[in-house]
Amino acid sequence: MSDECPDVAAALTYYAVLALFPAFIALVSLVGLIGEDRSSVDFLLDVLRDLKAGSVVHTLEPTLVELSAGTGAGLALFLGLAGALWSASGYTGAFGRAMNRIYGVQEGRPVWKLRPLMLLLTAVLLVLSALTVAGLVLSGPVARSVGDTIGLGETALTVWGILKWPVLLFIVAVIVDLLYWATPNVRHPRFRWISVGAVLAIVVWVLLSAGFGLYVANFSSFSRTYGSLAGVIVFLLWLWITNLALLFGGELDAEIERGRELQLGLPAEAQVQLEPRDSRTIEKSEEREREQRTEGRRIRLEHEATGTRPREDEGSSG
Repeated sequence: MSDECPDVAAALTYYAVLALFPAFIALVSLVGLIGEDRSSVDFLLDVLRDLKAGSVVHTLEPTLVELSAGTGAGLALFLGLAGALWSASGYTGAFGRAMNRIYGVQEGRPVWKLRPLMLLLTAVLLVLSALTVAGLVLSGPVARSVGDTIGLGETALTVWGILKWPVLLFIVAVIVDLLYWATPNVRHPRFRWISVGAVLAIVVWVLLSAGFGLYVANFSSFSRTYGSLAGVIVFLLWLWITNLALLFGGELDAEIERGRELQLGLPAEAQVQLEPRDSRTIEKSEEREREQRTEGRRIRLEHEATGTRPREDEGSSG
């Protein structure tokens, strides 16, 4: 691939691991405020098993159970959210650099503008992720208990059980589309709540996760190769597959935009022609490069004029 997506996905996996466990602290604290700690954790682990991510469950279960057994959910929620926001913003920034490569642009936003934007975007994504988790937790006995507390009848709970999956799918698609829209340094013509690339990325991710889960469960030899580290290796591979699916969706959106530009008569044969959101950092970098070239040329011409250019054999005499 010209954009080196497998290598970029590996880098994103690193940033995802750094952001993951602070996010899980916040996640477990959140479900602890909604319902019973251990039952909520068991439900979340069952959801991962239904997604054919049994190896992920094996790796994360001890940590999640230990967190759910702790006290002070409110303090853990605050600290977890703060840590998750800062750590996850590193992943968001790395994803933006990957999208810049896909669109063929450089990062032109200064750090004082880019960093707050990534933190704000990460906060929005964490809120949407928390809503997704809450929607998953609010089912079965938990949903019935909440419904009895706020006075909802059995009909309302049945309707929620039917509608929650399309709603949760929409929220996940919005999360992916926000990554595609806000992180790269390009001005998109308009914001779409659900893009073709976001939908395809989710579908590809589900299919790849299911296929990978079947492979690990029935055909792999990770345990013989990696021993006690097998669960960790499988989990990292699953994260890598997840990031590959996200990058694939971003590539598709960029190609759709390039096709639209070609139909409008724009010279988009090589890359997308969208304007950058900001070019100040790019201009400063180009100015520094011009100054360095000018200085290098001055030094070369000065040595040529004075006849002090070193001979070829002097460089190898030492």
